[in-house]
Amino acid sequence: MSGSSIPSRRSAVAPFLAMDVLREARRLEAGGRHIVHMELGEPGFPTPRLVRAAAAAALSEGRLGYGEAAGEPSLRAKIARHYAERYGVEVAADRVLMTTGSSGGFLLAFLAGFDPGARIGVATPGYPAYLNILEALGLVAAPIPLSEETRFAPTAALVEAAHRREPLAGLLLMSPANPTGATIAADELQKICAFCAEAGIAFVSDEIYHRLEHQGFAQTALRFSQDAIVVNSFSKYYAMTGWRLGWIVAPENLVRPMERLQQSLAICAPMLAQRAALAAFDAQEELDSFKASYARNRALLLDRLPKLGLARFAPPDGAFYVYADVTPFTRDSAGFCARMLEEAGVATTPGLDFDRARGAGAVRFSYAGPEAEVALGMERLEAWLARG
Repeated sequence: MSGSSIPSRRSAVAPFLAMDVLREARRLEAGGRHIVHMELGEPGFPTPRLVRAAAAAALSEGRLGYGEAAGEPSLRAKIARHYAERYGVEVAADRVLMTTGSSGGFLLAFLAGFDPGARIGVATPGYPAYLNILEALGLVAAPIPLSEETRFAPTAALVEAAHRREPLAGLLLMSPANPTGATIAADELQKICAFCAEAGIAFVSDEIYHRLEHQGFAQTALRFSQDAIVVNSFSKYYAMTGWRLGWIVAPENLVRPMERLQQSLAICAPMLAQRAALAAFDAQEELDSFKASYARNRALLLDRLPKLGLARFAPPDGAFYVYADVTPFTRDSAGFCARMLEEAGVATTPGLDFDRARGAGAVRFSYAGPEAEVALGMERLEAWLARG
């Protein structure tokens, strides 16, 4: 085999198991099976009507060319106003950059903010793509293990302890979190921001599940630090997963470096998605009806899972996941989820996706889907577990 055909070491990242589960679920569906999808964090609703209408209007104009690398000025200004209206935080529009989903935002944040070899503190359990992106970019992920003792929410004390063990160059936290739904309380977030400032740690705050709180209010890190790098997206609350549109609010000294990277990595975020997203902030009534559905699904799982013998989990504050301990049934979450899919027709994600060290005893249930489907998933799970 020629050297040019050998995969690079940086490509040897772990698989994103949720997507592997989806592929297998689609294979079963192609064979005629009905599968209840509880594996992906994808809203079970169509993109809001106003957003679709804005996209149709943009398409009717007949031409969608390249846009500015940092994003459409009108959309950046609208996002800046959003921070003032929702959080009472003043953000200059020129600090907002549009990205290809939050994934594109993380690439810009890590490339602009850190050199190869930098150690980045990452909460575990946590979103699996974090580790994979960090590893692919030559950065070092430093896990910060979380537990039910803090409801899986990171604390300043845990961050400080991790930094004392071996210094961190950066910290990446999500609130509300995937897979646990845990939200960092505002006073704790303030302490985390203060410690990062004191220790010279660059803080990246993933706020993709903001506006999907069920308990409390998810405060933006910008409330406590203008040096924080904030990543968000239209995927979750705004039900625009496939549109691949996110944004970053960057510290002033990183705006131009990120813009230069964007010019070469993506040229610009998808223009159709940007034109459509201008209407997203006006669709709150429809979007809040989606959120009310997630809340009903949450209540259903919090009621049904303990009755099925899956009682160990921290009730989620936000997002649309329950991260449940399945050790009463198995210590092989991958095999457990594979059997559940094949035998019960319910697709879920093994905890190994989110915690490589401890995830063999956990499963993530997504309740983002339609209410009837989530209820059916619980019925099928109950029957399957009863069969042993």
